[in-house]
Amino acid sequence: MAQVFGPGTNFLVRSGVAILTVVLGSAVAIAAIIYRSPVVTQVGINKEQPIPFSHERHVGGNAMDCRFCHSSVEKSNFAGIPTSETCMTCHSQVLVDATLLQPLHDSWNNNKPLEWTRVYDLPDFVYFDHSIHIAKGVGCTVCHGQIDEMPLTHKAQHMSMSWCLECHRAPEKFIRPADQVFNVNWQAPKDQIAQGLRLVEKYNIKTEQLTNCSICHR
Repeated sequence: MAQVFGPGTNFLVRSGVAILTVVLGSAVAIAAIIYRSPVVTQVGINKEQPIPFSHERHVGGNAMDCRFCHSSVEKSNFAGIPTSETCMTCHSQVLVDATLLQPLHDSWNNNKPLEWTRVYDLPDFVYFDHSIHIAKGVGCTVCHGQIDEMPLTHKAQHMSMSWCLECHRAPEKFIRPADQVFNVNWQAPKDQIAQGLRLVEKYNIKTEQLTNCSICHR
């Protein structure tokens, strides 16, 4: 029987497999890069708001406590978006004639809430509770970054499951004393792991349960 495939067929097949492997590998790598890029994660991207609110001014400059505006953060799963009434506590006296604050005054006068654009918006299949994280010593800056240095608020973390699991697998690396949770200037001590392990015990953190799917997916 005559030979069907010529002597060079093996070379062509091997070359084709090698090229296909490189192409598929490159496609996977590019997809991974895009998935972690700001295009998808929105990390570092400022979103348009009705008022260009500056945490840098309010928190960094005026040393305002997070809880003044986010009043429900210690007792609710939702941190809370400040009402116009909260803002007017100060701005009925401060910067009253500022053009940038006209939407706030319109909201107050018309009894119509401002429509803020959410910066952090987790998928519906993810359950997140602010109050439990704060009660267990997770500081605001762990998730929100140096909010006191942001002229306009943007996402500091991509909030992927792998990122959350870094803390859930080893909370001692991240937690801090309860009285430092709202301190944006807090720095981890050199013995963070040792101190963190003591806090894990003090706050009764069940590390063996933190990676259970039902913790975040209910």
